[in-house]
Amino acid sequence: MTGFSEPAGEPPQNRQRAVPPFDYVIFGGTGDLTFRKLLPSLYSTFRDGLIDPSSRIIGASRSPLSSESYRARVAEALSRHLAPADVDDVSRQAFLEQISYVEVNALADDGWDRLSAALGDSDRVRVFYLATSPDIFNPICRQLKSAGLITDKSRVVLEKPIGHDLATARQINHGVGEVFAEQAIFRIDHYLGKESVQNLLALRFANALFDPLWNSRYIEHIQITVAETVGVEGRGGYYDHAGALRDMVQNHLLQVLCLVTMEPPSQLATESVRDEKLKILHALGPIAREDVLNRTVRGQYRAGAIGGQPVSGYLEEPGIQPDSDTETFVSLKTEIHNWRWAGMPIYLRTGKRLATKTSEIVVHFRAVPHSIFPGYGTQEMLPNKLVIRVQPNEGVNLHLMTKEPGPGGLRLREAVLNLSFLDTFKQRFPDAYERLLLDVVRGQPTLFMRRDEVEAAWNWIEPILDGWQEFNVRPKPYVSGTWGPSASVGMIERDFRSWHDEICPDR
Repeated sequence: MTGFSEPAGEPPQNRQRAVPPFDYVIFGGTGDLTFRKLLPSLYSTFRDGLIDPSSRIIGASRSPLSSESYRARVAEALSRHLAPADVDDVSRQAFLEQISYVEVNALADDGWDRLSAALGDSDRVRVFYLATSPDIFNPICRQLKSAGLITDKSRVVLEKPIGHDLATARQINHGVGEVFAEQAIFRIDHYLGKESVQNLLALRFANALFDPLWNSRYIEHIQITVAETVGVEGRGGYYDHAGALRDMVQNHLLQVLCLVTMEPPSQLATESVRDEKLKILHALGPIAREDVLNRTVRGQYRAGAIGGQPVSGYLEEPGIQPDSDTETFVSLKTEIHNWRWAGMPIYLRTGKRLATKTSEIVVHFRAVPHSIFPGYGTQEMLPNKLVIRVQPNEGVNLHLMTKEPGPGGLRLREAVLNLSFLDTFKQRFPDAYERLLLDVVRGQPTLFMRRDEVEAAWNWIEPILDGWQEFNVRPKPYVSGTWGPSASVGMIERDFRSWHDEICPDR
């Protein structure tokens, strides 16, 4: 699987082509995201020969650092966040030579002349990556324009979240749109860069096996889970103002939901794919007012154990207010009001400090209409399931009923057909950011969110936030290392269903 952001008809040997020389300016250059994800991903693509050695990467921040001291911090980040086998001294040194640092104050005039001097007047692709708080996206863009740094080949990358609600999202989109054309704005959601997520389209539209069954007539319900074992990891100041609904559901989970349920586009072109995703967002059944009481669950983790080690509760985390009612867990039930999916529920779930780190889509097919095997099974007749593992151990499992081998009569049991991407392709799976960072340089926006997608997602999320406030829905406590509040189990069991982890606890 090579992804789906390349132009239609492009020869396979060119799909992982090196990009031409570029300048990458990372605002928030001393932040956690930059050192943990962006620079290690750029190094990996450089080591794979996809980045021209004359390209330049410029960290920009208010911190008073020299380029030499910044490069030392980058070297340390590569050692910390990449496996030793994925780093070698020669390529690391060559990569560090591409890096420099400029002290810039995004909210003042200080430093923009230094950034201008560092960039010079080259006509290469120029990317401005805003790995900052969203409230300074617009000021940075205005400063870039005032300093004359925007060229015909300039692009801007906006990290999530795009705003705190619909109004602020529109404000950001409008402000950035006054400086950059829409085709030059790349709103990043790193989940769309994951190989397993991209493979959703290949699984659905390159295989005749599934497409005829991909509707509410044959699928009984769908579950999408993104579970983390970590806590807020030093992001308490941000997270306490966001929460799981804004941080994960509004972007990651809704984007995955769109790819699972969208109609096939007429062609694998950027706007065709994004048009179909937008249709799903518009068709999502609203969860408003009192619906939040029986179709959503908020949770907040308490002290417990992860991997046999004790961990503190959310209220004891640094930067968290002692009376915070921010949710670290959300589960909800929705459905899509269109011809293909009407009447079929979709369950979404995400949380921190859960039992296992996993991201997966579970498609539950309907049971056979009539069993001719009464009393023949060592277990009950189970409906088929298609489990798409996004992370870890990326792959696809198909759960089928089959005959148990051996004499002594016909005995049925469930068996699993397992497609492990690692075992099948026997190659390193790149981090999602590796592909996305270079897609910006290539000018390929398929894996990025369009302005109307972002606003449609907020338009669906806001009534849930309003309903929580109106009915004073406070997060229910759950012990770290479990699967969230018992109310989440109760929500799905009211429909006589169970979460996938309860059926297959060992995964």
